[in-house]
Formats: sequence, structure tokens, C-alpha cells
Amino acid sequence: MGHGHSHGAPRPASGSGGSPSAGGRFRGRLAAAFGITALFFVVELVAGLLSGSLAVVADAGHMATDVVALGASLVATRMAVRPDGTGRRTYGSYRAEVFAAGLATLLMVGVGVFVVMEAIGRLRDSADPDPPGMAGVMIVVGLVGLAVNVVSALLLRSGAKESLNVRGAYLEVIGDAAGSVGVLLAGALIGWTGWAGWDVVAACAIGAFVLVRAFGLGRSVLRVLGQHAPEGIDPAAVEADLTAVKGVEQVHDLHLWALTSGMNVATAHLVAAKDADLHGVLDEAKDVLASRHRIDHATLQVEPADHRGCGEVGW
Repeated sequence: MGHGHSHGAPRPASGSGGSPSAGGRFRGRLAAAFGITALFFVVELVAGLLSGSLAVVADAGHMATDVVALGASLVATRMAVRPDGTGRRTYGSYRAEVFAAGLATLLMVGVGVFVVMEAIGRLRDSADPDPPGMAGVMIVVGLVGLAVNVVSALLLRSGAKESLNVRGAYLEVIGDAAGSVGVLLAGALIGWTGWAGWDVVAACAIGAFVLVRAFGLGRSVLRVLGQHAPEGIDPAAVEADLTAVKGVEQVHDLHLWALTSGMNVATAHLVAAKDADLHGVLDEAKDVLASRHRIDHATLQVEPADHRGCGEVGW
């Protein structure tokens, strides 16, 4: 029997300025987005309280979830590369990034439900005139908030394609950009028509937008925590490619999962033909997994065809 444990190309160590996780490579951009968002949250909250605009205060609450989500993402990327001194975290702390994305999902659901419920509660007050100057404050805050969200989204857009953690923060920013647009349009329409009901319409649209994106992110988080095959990787195709490796007669006990975004893991038993080159089987199987399926970390066990000591696991 042979055993191979492959990692593909070397990854930068945590102390070298690089990060083996996708989220860690975008820590600087997360920090910049966090600083910009936190500053505007304070400005928007003060403006809402001084003007008496409930819509602006509600949008500030939405912005607060961005601050929490971005802060959690920063903490998670730091935890992911922290060395484990206990020796018990054999996979490291990379799942911290997935938990941060889960927190962002919960925050988005909470904000979406709150906004919709608040809009329903305000229906009885929709005919009331808006306080003097409130529409102007809403327009200014909406414009500035939209600019802040656009800058933050541009900072996080590339990282959102690679990291579930960064994607959670990115979707929070996009959701808040929609909130800023809603505040801006509601303020303009209230100023034009004098009907405060536009605020309710905008609030419902914002809440629905946030909830839809929260459910999409939540599915991705549950897929990782449930140890499903990584997105974009077909287990049947992986099994077929391993079976096609020269010297391999059968593949069993194939398991595929994602430790965190950008870190896909596989284990498999390869039944080798008689007189097969075991070293060649391991090397080619490793190359197939890395080049065709983006799996750099694979533990492969090679078994002779006449070996009967390994029964296939039933899970």
C-alpha cells in the first residue's frame, strides 16, 4: 500500500506578509472599507437624529450592520492565520472566515425583517406631512451614503469572487448602497409630492433586496459547514478523472469539501493495478486534482488490487 499527502504549490506563511486563505489576501481592503463605513455611520446617525428623519436613522442602523460585518470579517481573517499553540486545531482556524460570513447573513436577515416590519408599522402615518427640511436631509445623506458604498464595493469586489467571508461583507455594502438609493429617491419624491408614503415604499424595496441576498449568502455558508462538494466541482467528474489515471483500476471513499474559500480538500482511495508504478499514480493523481479541479490539498491512499483490508466507508 502507498499513501500520498499532497499540497500542490507552496503557500505563503502567515508571517511572510501573505495568507493561505482567500479572505486574508484582502485584509487591507477590508480595513479601508471598515474605516470609511464606520465614519459615515456616525455622520448619518447624527444627521438622522437632528433632522427627525426615521428613514435616515433606519438607514444608519443598516450601516451599523455593515460596520459589524466588516469588523467581524477583519477579526476572522486575523484568526485564520493565527498559529495554533494547542496542537488540537489540526485544520487551523480558517473556518473563522465562514462563521463571519454566517454572522453577516444573520445581520442581513435581521435588518431586512426590521425594515419591512417598520415599513408596515408606518403605513398608518404615511399621510402625515414630513418634518420641515427632512426631505433635503434625506437627499444629502442618500447621495453621500451612496458614494461611500460605491467606494467600499469597489474595494471589496475582487475579493468577493474568491472569499466567502469578503463576499458577506461585500453583499452587506451592496445592500446598504440600495438603502442609500432608496433614501435618496424617497427624499426626492417626498419633497416633490409632499406624500410621506414614498418612504414606506422605499423601505419595503430595501428590505426585500437585503433578504434575497442574505438567503443566497446563507446557502453558501451552509454548503461549506455541511461539507458539501465545493461550488464548481463535480464529484463524478473528479472520480472519472482519477479513474483515468494510468495504473488506477478503481476509486472509492472519495470525499470533497471546502475548508474555507479558496481552500478545497479531498481524500480518496485509489486501487492500483498489479505492477503499477505507485509513485507515478500518486504524482499524476495529485496533478489531476490540482490542475483540473483546483484541489491543492489531497490525501490519497493507494491500495494494491488484491488488498482486502479496506472496506468502503458507508458515509
